Amino acid sequence: MKHCSLLWVVFLVLISTCSLSCKKPVSKDTVAVLETSYGRIVIEFYPDQAPKSALNFVTLTEAGFFDGTKFHRIVGKAPKLVAIQGGDPNTVSGDPSTWGHGQPGQKTVPAEFSKALKHVRGTVSMARKDNDVNSATSQFFICVAPETQWDGKYSIFGHVVEGMNVVDAIARAPVWPPNVEPSGERPMDPVAIKHAYITKRSELKD
Repeated sequence: MKHCSLLWVVFLVLISTCSLSCKKPVSKDTVAVLETSYGRIVIEFYPDQAPKSALNFVTLTEAGFFDGTKFHRIVGKAPKLVAIQGGDPNTVSGDPSTWGHGQPGQKTVPAEFSKALKHVRGTVSMARKDNDVNSATSQFFICVAPETQWDGKYSIFGHVVEGMNVVDAIARAPVWPPNVEPSGERPMDPVAIKHAYITKRSELKD
C-alpha cells in the first residue's frame, strides 16, 4: 500500500511540473468520455467560463489519471439525490477511510465562478475543501438535481451531454449505513471509471 501511494505521489508531482498555462486552451468541441462499469458519460466543457478547470480535467484525463478511480460519494438521500462525486486517486487502491481526502502534491486550481452558470441537473463542477475555494485538484461532482446553494461557491467547468441515465444509476446505488460509514454517503459497491479519454464531439462514436 505504501509503495502504491509513493508511485501516486511521484505521478502527481510529474503532472504538477507541467504548467497548465503552457498548454493549448480547451476548444468548445472537446469532450471527455468516461467509460464506467455502468455505461458511458460524455462531458462537454465551458472553456470560456472556466478555462483553468477545464484544462486541468483534460490534462489529467489525457495522462490516464482517472482510469480506475471510483465514484466514492453520493450526495443527498433518496428521493432527494443531489450529486455523485469522483476523481480521488485514493479510490484506486487506497483504504476507503482515505477516499475524498486526495493526496499531497496534487496541483490546485484557482476558483472560477460564473454568474451565468448554475448548478442544475447535468452540471459538472470541481470539488474542493470546505474552507478554501482555491483548493480544487482532481475531484469533481455531477449534479443529478439543481442545488442553488452551490452557485458561486464551486467552479462549474462542464455539463453532461450524454449518459445522464448512467449518472442517475450511479446516484441510486446503495450506501453504507451510518453505523458503518458516518457520512452515509459512501456507496457499498462504488462504480469505477474503467477508462477516460478526450476526443472531439464531432468525432464521437456511438
